[in-house]
Order: sequence, then structure tokens, then C-alpha cells
Amino acid sequence: MDVTRICSDLVKIRSENPPGTTRDIIGYIRSLLEAWGIPSIVTDQGDGKCNLVSETTKNNLLFCGHVDVVPALDEGWSIPPFSGAVLGGSVWGRGSTDMKGGCASLLAACHDLKESGHDLPVQLAFVCDEETGEVSGIRYLLAHHMILPGDCLIAEPTPARHPNIGQKGLIRLELQFVGTPAHGSLYPAVGVSAIMEACALLDYVKILNGKQYPLGDDVQEIVTRSSRVLGEEFGLDQATDVLTKLMFNPGIIRGGEKSNIVSQRCDLDLEIRVPWGCSIPDLLEDIRRHAPHGTITTQTTHEPSITPPQCRLVSVTCDSVNDIYGGEVFPIIQWAASDARHLRAAGFQVVEYGPGEMQFLHAANEHVSIDSLQKASLVYQKIMHDYARPQNQ
Repeated sequence: MDVTRICSDLVKIRSENPPGTTRDIIGYIRSLLEAWGIPSIVTDQGDGKCNLVSETTKNNLLFCGHVDVVPALDEGWSIPPFSGAVLGGSVWGRGSTDMKGGCASLLAACHDLKESGHDLPVQLAFVCDEETGEVSGIRYLLAHHMILPGDCLIAEPTPARHPNIGQKGLIRLELQFVGTPAHGSLYPAVGVSAIMEACALLDYVKILNGKQYPLGDDVQEIVTRSSRVLGEEFGLDQATDVLTKLMFNPGIIRGGEKSNIVSQRCDLDLEIRVPWGCSIPDLLEDIRRHAPHGTITTQTTHEPSITPPQCRLVSVTCDSVNDIYGGEVFPIIQWAASDARHLRAAGFQVVEYGPGEMQFLHAANEHVSIDSLQKASLVYQKIMHDYARPQNQ
């Protein structure tokens, strides 16, 4: 099956999140599967946020991908972001790397395996809301028991020879600061500025960024190897710090009433990426102590997670990658988050492996090489062949 055409078609079908409408793109995938004799179910809660799952198998293997993408403006792109253009050995457009390219490779692998006369040893799931981390996608399928714990490969983009088996923890907070208004000409002698209280918390979180957290021996080795790979992949000298330190981003801040009034209200949306060795409950308590005029109104937390490097899924994936690429193949961990955290929390062993140009994640001129699409499809076929064999062979 022409994986390039599938990828191009997927990019052309708009599925930005927000708003997260995926009915059209899920319909396209379902039509392909129907043509190939692969039955599936589409979930639709009436808001256009659709998911697709195929039937379960006895092989305890799930292939998963998300079909939503982050928004893209036309500015800054050499080629329109939803063109799906095939040029210079790549497919271009928003989502080509994250992660419609991976979805295309999954689909092509399943088609080619079916065409060779084999039954699929894998369940498929394509979901709608990974980019916003809401409840309509993978968490909907988990809550309704449409996928059951087992081994799962997510086709997220990764370095070609390095499947991802773990990720840092995540805290997302919405905080509300309340100050004491006064005439602006008297501050800071009179009044309490909600804006400055929010800034004071950020100053403290910045100090936490310099703290080192203890890593267990089981994590230390993979952190060292991962730092080298990710540093080379992103051209980043501080990859070790990004993996081992608390990283933070004040994504949204809104506050104040007028320039000559000491601000009475400030809202802060803060995201923190939590390294191994850092206690999330202790960290939240620390934040509360350093925000005496602030209240956490909404919080979402996820612990760091990792799939054991010695488990079957990791071994089979690395062996399959080695068969296609050769060279040094080993698993890594990363600093970003994905649906893997929800699946691991539900009892799945999860590996991420997929095609893509990592430096163009969420960036203008996002593209994916056709060579990586084709090789990923071959890797997925090899994984399916392995899971189709009885384990004692």
C-alpha cells in the first residue's frame, strides 16, 4: 500500500485541536479498513470528536495513533500547512510528523500484512484528543473498556533507532491570585498586587529548576543514554538538564484592572514537567506555601512513567528496528507527554516508535520523509509477525 498517499491524504483532512473535530479523518480511516476487510467501530459523542477501534485479538497487542494536530497559521510556511504536498522525498504539512505519518505507516503495515494472507494480530485505535489531553480520546476508550491492558505501540515520532519507553511527569495548574487594591502611586508601600504575587511564585519555581533530584540506578543509565540521543536530535546542549530537572512554563497569565490600580486579580496557568525522584504531592504543597495569596483552582497531575526495558514489547520493537536500520538500537526516555501516560496508568506496557522529523514538531514547515514512513511500516510488520507467533517458538 502506498504509505505516501495515505499520509498525504491524512494531512489534507483538517483536524486541528482545538476544536478537535475528527469525524472526517476517522471516516477516511474507516473507509480504508472496510476496503481491506478490517471491521471497526467509531465512537461519536455528538461533538465531532470521533475515535476508531478495531476488534480485539488474542495476541495482546494494540497499535495506537492520534489524528488530531496542533493548529497552524499560514504565515511562516514555505508550503501551505494543509496541502499534503509530496516534494523532495517528503510529505509536507501540519501533522505529517506529529503524527499522521505514524498513523499512515500503521495503516500501510496492516494492509500489507492482510494482502500477504495473514490475519491481523493487532487491535487498532485512532483517537481524537491527544494534543489537548482531554477525556474524549484514549481515556474514553479506556473508560468504556474498548481497549484492554496489554502491550501497546504508539506511532509517535521518535529517533529512527531509539524507541521511547518513558516520559517525565506532568503537572498542569490553574491558579487564582487575589490582591488588595490601592492607588498605583502608593505601591508597594500600600496594597497587595495579585500580579506581583503570581510573579513571586514564578520566581520560586525558577529556583526549583536548579534543583537536582535523586535518580535510581535503574533510571540513571537510560537518562544518560537518552540525553545523548535527544541532545543530538534537537541540537540541545542541556538535554541532561531537561530530563533530570523540573522544567516549567507559565503558559497564560491574565491580571489587573488598570495601570493606576494595584491589581486585585491575576490568573496563572502553569505547566511543570516533573523528573524522576521528585514527589508530586510534596511539590504541590511547596507551591501552596509559596503562594499565600493564591489558590489552585484546577490541577492535573501525572507521575513519571516507564516501561521495563527488558519486557517483550521493548525487545521485539528494538529487534525489529535493528532488522530494518541496523546500527546501535536501544530505548530512550523523553521529556514530553503523550497518551502513553494514560495507558501505563491503566496497566499497559507502552512503547512509542514512529517516523518523523523531530526538530519540526509543532513547527512551521513540518514534514516527514517518505523513507522513514516506509521503514516504519516495515518495522510494524515485523512486530506483528513476532506477536503472531506462539511465544515458545
